[in-house]
Amino acid sequence: MIFGGFSSPRTLRPWPTEAEPVAAGSATWRLGNGPARSVSDDSGRRHVLILGPCGATSSETQRLIDAPLPDDIAWRWPGSYVVLEETQDGVNVYTDPAAAYPVYLTAYQGTWAWCTSARTLASLIGSAVDVQRLACAVFVPSVPALAGTRTFFDGIRQLPPGSRVVLPADGGPQRWTTVWRPSPDTDSATAPSQRLRSALTNAVALRAAHDPNLSCDLSGGLDSTSVAVLAAHAVVPPRRLDAVTIHPEGNTSGADLRYARLTAKAYPSLFAHHLLPMTAEHLPYTRITATPATDEPAPSTLTQARLIAQLDWLRAELGTRTHLTGDGGDSVLFQPPLHLADLLRHGHWKRAVGEAFGWARLRHTQVPALLRDAAKAARTSRRQALADLAQAVGTRNRNDHGCVRWFPLLSFPTWAEPPARHLLTQAALQAAATPDPLPGLDAAVRSLIDEIREVARTAAADAQLAATHGIDLHNPLLDPAVMDAVLRTPISQRPPIHAYKPLLSRAMTGLLPPAVAARTTKGSFDADHYTGLRANLPDLRALAHGHLADLGLINPTALDRALREAAAGIPTPLATLEQALTAEAWLTAHHRNPAPLWTTESLRSTHD
Repeated sequence: MIFGGFSSPRTLRPWPTEAEPVAAGSATWRLGNGPARSVSDDSGRRHVLILGPCGATSSETQRLIDAPLPDDIAWRWPGSYVVLEETQDGVNVYTDPAAAYPVYLTAYQGTWAWCTSARTLASLIGSAVDVQRLACAVFVPSVPALAGTRTFFDGIRQLPPGSRVVLPADGGPQRWTTVWRPSPDTDSATAPSQRLRSALTNAVALRAAHDPNLSCDLSGGLDSTSVAVLAAHAVVPPRRLDAVTIHPEGNTSGADLRYARLTAKAYPSLFAHHLLPMTAEHLPYTRITATPATDEPAPSTLTQARLIAQLDWLRAELGTRTHLTGDGGDSVLFQPPLHLADLLRHGHWKRAVGEAFGWARLRHTQVPALLRDAAKAARTSRRQALADLAQAVGTRNRNDHGCVRWFPLLSFPTWAEPPARHLLTQAALQAAATPDPLPGLDAAVRSLIDEIREVARTAAADAQLAATHGIDLHNPLLDPAVMDAVLRTPISQRPPIHAYKPLLSRAMTGLLPPAVAARTTKGSFDADHYTGLRANLPDLRALAHGHLADLGLINPTALDRALREAAAGIPTPLATLEQALTAEAWLTAHHRNPAPLWTTESLRSTHD
């Protein structure tokens, strides 16, 4: 589902072929059948639109036309959605804080054009790929702050999440105000776990109400199991929730499958549990260039063979139209190591030392080093950390994973070309010079916001992939209301950095089987990745001589060597290698698939 429009009142403007108007008198159009609601004043000059899945009732929606829109409108209700206010003076856009429903913008013929698809908007102005944004995605995926509002297309910007953005009709300068800020909720009598349970329950119930025949992942992990149990309770009897567990063909004894079966057995009247075996043709790295063109590289690109097999099976065997996952839980529910710096800054010395010992045991590192890094981070502002990053990007043999850093870096690969380092330095300097829209937050909270928004926005690319197979993919854990409930937790109640999602375990008290609630690990697919790498090595080596090389970002010979070494089992940093393959697959799909077409013919009515 794609929405778009212009900031000027409805005049003769282009729109994508096959687009439909969302409402009479509105300049907003829609591709597909995405949910949308609108209300208009008596004069027909002011329209309020809610685009995307939203839990507002009909009466709540109708009342929006009677008064100025509230600042919290983009996260007041369950769902991931954007709110628009159209007037004769322009368009006011209220963006969701999680960026799960991103909105993009470009200048066009004296006005502003906006769209929920960056690629669709890029085709309007003929944008090329933004090479700097591409370099950030490949070489510093752990630092989403470097990208800022850049998209993968020149001239297309993402509107800031959690903001009210004013787009004048005459194309004048856009104005935006941050309206969401996760200040700690220290006065509420409601425990953080209760807030999380309420927000997640409502997020799942919204999807079940929209499509009672939905299905859900049941991987056996804490995140997907929580979503599945809530969905099973939301489905109206006598129907049972279709819950799907994928597993290697011939292996039904894995730990994840055991936990999935425990959950299904605990609710036999609520679950229809389906086991879906995966074979060698579904290994990671298989047919990765077969992905459709999306707004950006999809997180599931390397495992797309498995995902597409699951989606096609759901559609063919169960008739699924809506599918839920537990994706996003790792970002929303874990505390980053930077939390140690916050503890020191707030004077929680004893707790900081205790958590440092817990993290050191988990990461096999030294407590004094953790505390030294935490003390340094506590004295460093986000802006200064970004400025320091400009000097640090491009460092080889560095791995900050698990360290206490504002912006942990991965080792810069040997196959990167010098222009890539230059682009990253420029990105860091630009990020340092940009005022932070959320100043004064605890470092861990600010870091989590960057990460959650990155995960939520990229998940939209997975949803685009799923849509090409007839499935509407949803990640309730990435709903703005869920993120808001978690990030407002006061520091005294935030979980330890070494604990495994205690907030979710407490939130699901009484609903999960005890063994599932007590899980402290999750299944690993590392062996599958190495097997898939070896099986698909010839195809992957061919990608080394592709678009990234043409753009001057990588040395194809060195990348080819790194791929062969990784397939041979020689220790190789896989993170940036996989990012490069994902980006190359995306570029291949983008250049292979035709750009969306626009027309100036009359916008066809929804009643035609």
